[in-house]
Amino acid sequence: HPVLSCAAAMAWEKELLGGDEALEWEAMSRAGRLIGRAVLRDWRECGGPASGSRILVLAGKGHNGGDAFIAAREIARAVPDLGMDVILVQGERGLRPLVRRAWEDLQKTPAAGSLRVEAITGRTDVDGRLDGRFDGTDWDVCLDGMLGMQFRPPLRQPIAAVVRWVNRRRGIGLRAAIDLPSGMGDDWADEPFRADFTYMPGIAKAPLLAPGAAEWAGRLRYLDIGFFERGEPEPETFGGRVVTSEILRPLQALRPARKHKKDYGHVLLVGGSLMFPGAILMSVRAALRSGAGLVTAMVPDLLLPAFAARAPEAMWVAGPRTPAGGLSMDGLSLFQEAASRASALVLGPGLGKEPEVQEFAREAVTGFSGPVLLDADGLTPPLFRAAVSRANRAPVVLTPHAGEYARLTGQPFERGGESALRQFCRDNGVVTVLKGPPFNRITDGNALWYALTGGPVMARGGSGDVLSGLAGGLLARCEPDAVPESVARGVHWHGAAADLLARRRGTAGVTADDVAACLAEALRDRDAGSCD
Repeated sequence: HPVLSCAAAMAWEKELLGGDEALEWEAMSRAGRLIGRAVLRDWRECGGPASGSRILVLAGKGHNGGDAFIAAREIARAVPDLGMDVILVQGERGLRPLVRRAWEDLQKTPAAGSLRVEAITGRTDVDGRLDGRFDGTDWDVCLDGMLGMQFRPPLRQPIAAVVRWVNRRRGIGLRAAIDLPSGMGDDWADEPFRADFTYMPGIAKAPLLAPGAAEWAGRLRYLDIGFFERGEPEPETFGGRVVTSEILRPLQALRPARKHKKDYGHVLLVGGSLMFPGAILMSVRAALRSGAGLVTAMVPDLLLPAFAARAPEAMWVAGPRTPAGGLSMDGLSLFQEAASRASALVLGPGLGKEPEVQEFAREAVTGFSGPVLLDADGLTPPLFRAAVSRANRAPVVLTPHAGEYARLTGQPFERGGESALRQFCRDNGVVTVLKGPPFNRITDGNALWYALTGGPVMARGGSGDVLSGLAGGLLARCEPDAVPESVARGVHWHGAAADLLARRRGTAGVTADDVAACLAEALRDRDAGSCD
């Protein structure tokens, strides 16, 4: 779905809703319910709701306040004996009609026990009053519904004081912003609300995807409320697209009865060394879960017995090794034999950077006629040049993190931004997955997609190896013109599995291989990769 500036988003909402109060209430209700359910899901990463949990709701007079009230009501219905504190940052009298309706509905909710309300006006001593009222109070969740996309700097009182007070307040478990953190828009205040998650109902907002936004917006959740079911704004207004859970539909569908394993592609993975033995095994195990029909892996011969025992479904090729334990040039003929049967190549996980290993890899890439995915030690300038200079111009996919991207392009992403990333892909005819945090960008130089799934659970060694195997397996069975979408599908799927794992087991005490183990369930679990 399109990513729009706040100005373009307001224009699109106006075109869709046209000031019709019934349509606006329907959109607000759907947005609030989805926000509430999404907060309940993400709350599980830090323990989750329990009887007697307490939340803080910050609400302004505009529609973001209505979204917050409806979200709070959804949470109250799900959590027994929920305690709730509400701060009306511009008082109750100025609430707009639909916001007042949502506020009255919240107050009627029997589940919203021990509701305490504090009204703030421009004359209030915010710090003194709130410190006195809430001394010793902790909150499991704070919902920020003070300001939305109409914000223009500066952040005015009393909201500025409330933002400052909450940002400095300890004892808040999960800080959730609705639409945008208060104080962010097409322009930002000096100190917006600091969120752990920002929930974007209806339209993904471009300011939240800008460099530096994550410091305030945290992780992003896009919630589809049907704003693009009948059309989209003009493409020139887009700031890229956000990947939705719809991209997983082809993987969730029934397979035809007469299909054979050869109909689902054959991916060949090459890598591994004595110094970095585990990376290629994680890639292979992820490729086996990708749905590819056949998986072959070429690794140094000393690694093969242990690896074959861990992944017996793969076919293994024992490559001669260099004295340091990498793949030797003597194994080139073995590679060529395996490559003749493969429909895609993944090169790099654990490969190493010995000169002989890199020369072997360069020859391998040059001689392979199908699509190639380069990751990790496959992302050296010589291997990159070999891949893009092949005569047949088969698709090339790169999966660099920020440091690898800078080595390939000669400049950090922050210097050139997304325009430089897209130009790099156009100039070289490649698809690039620029890995986050806090999200991943996928582009072929034209389309730019943001994959928002995943999070800090992926901030550990091996996550990139899992992604390369998964994406390589999908690459092995896609048409050449569908490569960007296929890669985006792998990135979103990987992140959805990570989200599922984090909600069930937290972000510590787990491994990248645990994420791979959640891939199948992520396709079947509506909570994974979707807030529908």
